[in-house]
Amino acid sequence: MCAVESSLLHQSGGNAINQPRQRLNAGPDTHVNTMMASDDEWGVFGFKTYTFAGGVYNFFVFLSDSRTGALLAIIEANRMGQLRTGAATGVATRFMATPEASSVGVIGSGFQARTQLEAVSKVRELRRVKVYSPNRERRRAYANEMSGRLGLEVVPVQSARDAVSDADIVVTITSSRMPVLYGEWLEPGMHIAAAGGADPYVSELDFAAVERADLIVVDDRSQAQVESGELMMPASRGLLIWERTRELWQVVSGQASGRDNPEAVTLFKSLGMALWDVASAKVVYDRAVEEGIGRSIP
Repeated sequence: MCAVESSLLHQSGGNAINQPRQRLNAGPDTHVNTMMASDDEWGVFGFKTYTFAGGVYNFFVFLSDSRTGALLAIIEANRMGQLRTGAATGVATRFMATPEASSVGVIGSGFQARTQLEAVSKVRELRRVKVYSPNRERRRAYANEMSGRLGLEVVPVQSARDAVSDADIVVTITSSRMPVLYGEWLEPGMHIAAAGGADPYVSELDFAAVERADLIVVDDRSQAQVESGELMMPASRGLLIWERTRELWQVVSGQASGRDNPEAVTLFKSLGMALWDVASAKVVYDRAVEEGIGRSIP
């Protein structure tokens, strides 16, 4: 989480640059995606490339020295991506949720959902967590695993609305193409972390949920304008003005407030930034050098 927050502070100072994702359809059910960033304050640049083929994702980050251009590392990044995505939600929650927030509703129980809740638990003292996903056994397994990991009771519930009810913080992290969170469910003071779906035709939130938000923060506005169905579709109807959204670096640096009052509904839409991948890769690389692990390539 520190690496993600530091990279955003570097971005606020003009010392880090993020480039939106580029996508290539390489064939039937085969996709190649690339995203680049540079963090001059840490002296590195790099890119993440990931593929989807045969129903399987593979992620790699290439990290280079910005002074010499030398390739420092190639890092398999499935797990690292899971951690940085959760970390970003944790950072946003720290600045955007009410200080006394203690209850969480999670919609989704897959690979990414674990680090989402774990990160939130590090920035707020949680007392109650509920989780919903359509598969009964998967949500039960998630609840059991996270209860043991976090040392608090995580309760599987029967519907998304049950998960959201009485929650201070709501996390959506699904692969659904249709809304799983509705504006009519939202209560004053809620913070929403929408971390699933990076597709102009996919929306985890309905229009009313977006309209209900008093503050909308995105990780990268230029990326959100071509990838976030939740925001693009309302914007196309004049229900959202892009210039009124904020980027996460503005909130972390204090240039913009993450919450104006306790009753505000706040929304963080996370799509994933290459800058977070480069920052995470730098931490992994430095630790690998320090501990003498990894394999050197001549």
